[in-house]
Amino acid sequence: MANSVLVVDDSALMRRAIKGILAETGEFEVHTARNGVDALDQLGRVHADVITLDVNMPEMDGLSCLAQIMEQHPTPVVMVSSLTERNALVTLEALELGAVDFVPKPGGTVSLNIDEVAGELITKVRAACSARLGRRAVRRTPEAPPPIHDTVPSGAVDLLLIGSSTGGPQLLADLLPQLPAGLGAPVVVAQHIPASFTAPLARRLDGLCSLRVHEVDRIETVQRGNIYLGRGGADVVVARRTDSLIVKSVPSSAAYRWHPSVDRLVATARRHCEPARLVCVLLTGMGDDGAAEIAEVHAAGGRTIAEAEETAVVWGMPGELARRGGASAVLPSYAIADRLADWVR
Repeated sequence: MANSVLVVDDSALMRRAIKGILAETGEFEVHTARNGVDALDQLGRVHADVITLDVNMPEMDGLSCLAQIMEQHPTPVVMVSSLTERNALVTLEALELGAVDFVPKPGGTVSLNIDEVAGELITKVRAACSARLGRRAVRRTPEAPPPIHDTVPSGAVDLLLIGSSTGGPQLLADLLPQLPAGLGAPVVVAQHIPASFTAPLARRLDGLCSLRVHEVDRIETVQRGNIYLGRGGADVVVARRTDSLIVKSVPSSAAYRWHPSVDRLVATARRHCEPARLVCVLLTGMGDDGAAEIAEVHAAGGRTIAEAEETAVVWGMPGELARRGGASAVLPSYAIADRLADWVR
């Protein structure tokens, strides 16, 4: 049976274009709404498995509509946002309110440019169909975290590497502030995200964390007390200069599907660090980015974590790591920070 999608956009051209892209797959029954008010009215009558929601609309904007959707008709929502800094901030707020992902809206003539993101739109709507609402970014609870059964001995850590995708921005906003200021290793994050969204996300995280958060838009020597967020639309890699490790942003490679690529980040770290001195974490996200390289780190003596299915918005990337036997621990999101603090002294 086809999944039902409600496309909400004030532009008739955009509604028609998105509906055509999704309907052509044969996987979706597509309905449309011209604004937030119309969407809420339809949701009272039509069951939607997924909603695509424009950010900027008259009568009721995307955020106001999203808040009411989550209160009245909890449904996985994929935001459709143009690539401006203002819309990046609004989209990050939407993820905080419960949207599971977002797709960049192309500029220029809709009928010509919507094809630029057609593949991404289809993939993200598919993933949203199986997304778990209410299981994302679970905050630390008073319950004791799962006991530690390390598969490798403790030791000094050169780098803590984190990869995430769908559901990642909000999970990072919950997880990273739990890391202590005295964490014994620098942190490098590869979050699948467009370039214009990285700086606002870095600023938001920096305001929440004890550690300093930087967008990697130049060559930087990695230091403890810092989190380095890979610039969107490119790849973040690790290299070495004399006796120091550095991170830098490099053009995205066609060899990797998603960017910043988790696999590419981990592969470069393996070339310049002993695997036993790496800690890798793979969080929520569709696909399998990061699973192969992190499994290699684990096999060579490194410590690795896969987020558990019970809290992952989409258990694609961490699920693949667990299936490969590449995780030292499979943990719910609320237990990850404590485990990292124990490992990275």
